Amino acid sequence: MSKLKGYDIIIVGLQPWDIEIGSNCKNIALELSKSNRILYVNSPLDRLTSLRKKDDKKTKKRLQIINRMEPAIRKIDDNIWEFYPRIIIESISRLSINFLFDILNKRNNKRFAKELKWAIKELHFSDYIIFNDSDILRSFYLKELLKPKLYVYYTRDNLVAMDYWKLQGARIEPKHMAKADLVVANSTYLARIASQYNPKSYFVGQGCDVTMFNRKMVYEIPQDIVSIKKPIVGYIGALYTMRLDIEILKHIAKNLPEISLVLIGPEDDEFKQSELHEMKNVHFLGSKSPKKLPAYLYTFDVAINPQILNEITIGNYPRKIDEYLAMGKPVVATKTEAMDYFSNYTYLASNKEEYIPLIKKALQEDSCSLQEARSAFAHTHTWKNSVELISEKMDNFLQEKEYQN
Repeated sequence: MSKLKGYDIIIVGLQPWDIEIGSNCKNIALELSKSNRILYVNSPLDRLTSLRKKDDKKTKKRLQIINRMEPAIRKIDDNIWEFYPRIIIESISRLSINFLFDILNKRNNKRFAKELKWAIKELHFSDYIIFNDSDILRSFYLKELLKPKLYVYYTRDNLVAMDYWKLQGARIEPKHMAKADLVVANSTYLARIASQYNPKSYFVGQGCDVTMFNRKMVYEIPQDIVSIKKPIVGYIGALYTMRLDIEILKHIAKNLPEISLVLIGPEDDEFKQSELHEMKNVHFLGSKSPKKLPAYLYTFDVAINPQILNEITIGNYPRKIDEYLAMGKPVVATKTEAMDYFSNYTYLASNKEEYIPLIKKALQEDSCSLQEARSAFAHTHTWKNSVELISEKMDNFLQEKEYQN
């Protein structure tokens, strides 16, 4: 049960409520709303987006709200409201002159804060908490401008390794973490990085909805995989060279000709043009709807996650591992600091050569008891459990603050 109860919480971040993909921020908001009132803030529309995507339905909706043609606040559930700021902020993330960026960013933040003050007043929020889901730039000054009871920064991706964030994010995020009251992270790697800037930085795990991945259920085998020779070693997810190591996949296919390597997901150009498409024991099955994925995973004898090691992937919490384990599958994955968390339930390879003996070992050792242990471990990674950890850290801070006063 959440320790944090009866508070007004403002959530800002990068993911709007109307996002089509899964969202950590939304899941956290929904869990917190069980015991607290939540104002979920969609990020302000920026100038370039308003021009370049003016015909996009999401942009059109935001422009209608800015022009007061639609309400800015919408009640989602008993304890949660969605808010669209009625402003257009300047697009400055690519501005390389630091002092000029800081001036314009503060101006953007002030306009954003003014909108938040209006929404706070409309909903009669008081003594509020701000929970910031990695909005590095647009929310950098909100702690000073809004003076919340508690300011929490949530890090779930190493954003500053990405081109969009490198220029200013790499400079600003450490300062943002340093001035937060708390930093919470979904991977041990990101928690360690955050602790370099703020001693009150904590690993709080990751929620994952694994209810679809039921190892005790007998799934109907899809037609495009039913005739593929066993054993099947498979991967489900985006086939992008930014995140996956093609060399590992080629090494597996060449050195384990007796297995079928099944790859499910959209491909980037490098994957489409790779040697993998010419190998007889490699099968590309394309993208599948999320509801069909458990049936494909059901057919795997071993599931793999051959990450390429770079600044983007090294610290990310691999949610697909929870899905693999929930189905009870043996998992062979690239060893990273974040993957150490799964080390008792997976086989971790330090290089492409180690994948071969580990896949063989995973096939040989698999048993009902190991499947049950893997599944039970994955089912502990719920949003309820993750948000309970976040709430505990927040509540502890508030109790200490009250004691000191």
